[in-house]
Amino acid sequence: MKKIIALLFLIFSLNISAQEKSRIDKVLTQWHQAAAEANFDKYFSLITKDGVFIGTDAIENWQNTEFREFSKPYFDRGKAWNFTTLERNIYTEENSETAWFDELLNTQMGICRGSGVLQKTKDGWKIKHYVLSLTVPNENVEEVTQLKKEYDQNLIKQID
Repeated sequence: MKKIIALLFLIFSLNISAQEKSRIDKVLTQWHQAAAEANFDKYFSLITKDGVFIGTDAIENWQNTEFREFSKPYFDRGKAWNFTTLERNIYTEENSETAWFDELLNTQMGICRGSGVLQKTKDGWKIKHYVLSLTVPNENVEEVTQLKKEYDQNLIKQID
């Protein structure tokens, strides 16, 4: 009897986790869709008030308010950015109010990687931290490193 109860508990736990992952997947999909449709209000409704967006440039560490200001002109002209998910992995712990993910995206910059953290709020899951990265094939790393070497050196001097 104990084995049956344990098995039922495991199945129930997995189902909850699958439901939560589905909700998280839906939030991320809606977030990308809102950008593609230039729906500013919907896009930012899916980010926590203290959310952070890390862009592809080394200086892009946007807190929510600054990211809104930066993004507004793109949304206002009717076309922000269009990221289509190629692959997404979502991770949670049982009964957790935190989830994390990684995704491969088809973008105007080619394939990019997104990763981040979501927080469960009274209004559902919201993005708390998002990192967008360009992907570089291993065989091109040296070439890309040389291409950005001067920029990186100048930025290092500014930061030090």
